[in-house]
Amino acid sequence: MNITAIFNQLLNHEELKREETKELLIAITRGELNDAEIAALLTAIQMRGITVDELLGFRDGILETGVPVPLDCDRYIDVVGTGGDRKNTFNISTTACFVIAGAGYKVAKHGNYAATSVSGASNVIKNHGVNFTDDIDQLNRSINECGIVYLHAQLFAKAMKFVGAIRKALPFPTFFNLLGPIINPSKPQCQLLGTATLGQMRLYQQVYQKIGIDYGIVNSIDGYDEISLTADFKVITNTYERVFKPEDLGFGIARPEEIVGGATEEEAKQIFDNVLTNTALPAQKNIVLANAAFGIQVLEKGKKGIAECIDIAKESIDSGRALATFRKFVELNK
Repeated sequence: MNITAIFNQLLNHEELKREETKELLIAITRGELNDAEIAALLTAIQMRGITVDELLGFRDGILETGVPVPLDCDRYIDVVGTGGDRKNTFNISTTACFVIAGAGYKVAKHGNYAATSVSGASNVIKNHGVNFTDDIDQLNRSINECGIVYLHAQLFAKAMKFVGAIRKALPFPTFFNLLGPIINPSKPQCQLLGTATLGQMRLYQQVYQKIGIDYGIVNSIDGYDEISLTADFKVITNTYERVFKPEDLGFGIARPEEIVGGATEEEAKQIFDNVLTNTALPAQKNIVLANAAFGIQVLEKGKKGIAECIDIAKESIDSGRALATFRKFVELNK
């Protein structure tokens, strides 16, 4: 790895090839770059803006140096947000995953502890007594017996620890923030992704097209990285691109204060539980239904209309199957 040549390319505003950024990531994990060089690399790319191939190369490097998760399941989805919208919503994507699994689909949820909110996916899962594991047999048992498996990011993306301290020291976010949603170690064939900006939507659209998976990308125009129902929202999939209004789905407009995750992890956990037990505020339930429905539509390759997918998600909660799925998941993963 000729790091001097790489920096000369970056200083000349040249784009790096996918293979070059993959090699860069691997070199970092081998200790071939010192902290100053890593910081300079992150800064240079952040100032110029990362390209699709560069992001894919870093993804390739993380997956190659990480722990793979081969699931003996043909088709499953991950529902995730980029984070960073600083809205402190409750665990909408994680709750939606259990609604999707309760509807009979397979889910491999990849997540981590909270970065900018009170409770991340790993917080709410752990607070129910679940133990995280990288044991492949146990992970397969979970997805086979209850339809969902949880992959705690820190057990799999080994490369992240090599840049963690440097990322924290830098006074700005870096492209590593964009990698989280696309480094699920099980490499799902389907993904529903929430982004905080329209620019991120376009970036990930090109990423997914090159990876070759079925995808849905959503963004609420008032800055939420999920379907918040607080305003109109945009959806991009393999087959269409459209702006929806909450009423297009049969829902009213939610107030921001109705979907906050609370001030503590315990409050966030309670909202999660309330949705699955069907005792949540209407706005909280509707937001989960909306996100779950678009995930189901991705799994169905767009062959089901969104109204039908909402009905499927609603039945998962109303019938108690989403709650039963979650309880089985906890039982299997304690």
